[in-house]
Amino acid sequence: MSATAASTGRPIVPARTRTLQRRIRWVVAITIGYNVVEAVVAIAAGTVASSAALIGFGLDSVVEVLSAAAVAWQFTAADPESRERTALRVIAVSFFGLAAYVTVDSALSLLGMREAAHSPVGLVLTAVSLLVMPLLSWFERRTGRELGSASAVADSKQTLICSYLSAAVFLGLALNALFGWAWADAVAGLVIAAFAVREGVEAWKGDACTVPVSELTGES
Repeated sequence: MSATAASTGRPIVPARTRTLQRRIRWVVAITIGYNVVEAVVAIAAGTVASSAALIGFGLDSVVEVLSAAAVAWQFTAADPESRERTALRVIAVSFFGLAAYVTVDSALSLLGMREAAHSPVGLVLTAVSLLVMPLLSWFERRTGRELGSASAVADSKQTLICSYLSAAVFLGLALNALFGWAWADAVAGLVIAAFAVREGVEAWKGDACTVPVSELTGES
C-alpha cells in the first residue's frame, strides 16, 4: 500500500519516498559531521578554560551524534520501518543521558563546586550553533513528518534541544563574562534537562509523531 503524506493526506509515490529517504540520510550526515567538529572544539575549549558548561556542551554533541547515527543506521535498511523501534530506543536513551549529565552538572555549578571561566571560543561556537542547529532540526522534522518517520522526527527534536543548550551555554558564558554570574547557565540547564526527559519518554513510547507511523504510511 502506498505511503500517505502527513501534511496533505495524499499518497506518496515510491519515487517521492526515495527522495525523502535520501534527504533524511543527507541531513543526518551533515548533523553528524557538524556535531563531531562541535564536540572536539567545545571539549578542547572547555578544558582550556576549565569550563564545565562547555565540556558538557561538547558531550551533548556526542549524544547528538549517537542519535543521528541511529537514524542513519535505520535508513540504510531496505525497509527502514523495520528498524524504527530500535532507533527510537537509542534516541530515547540519548535524551535520558543528556538530561542526567546536565542535571548533575547544573547541580554542581549551583553548589559552587564548578564555575564556567571566560571563553571567547565558547561564545563563538555556541553562537554559530544557534544558527545551524534550528535549521537542521526544521529540515529533518519537515521531511520526517512527510515521510511518516517517528525516529526522524524524534532525532530532529534532539537537534532542537542541542540548539536550546547552545542558547543556555551562550547566555551563561556571556553573563559570566559580563557580570560574573556563573549560576545562570546552571538554571537554564535544569529547564533543558526537564524538557529532555519529556522528549525521551515520548521517543521511548514511539510518540514522536502526533499520528502513528502505521496510519501515516497506510500499512497495517
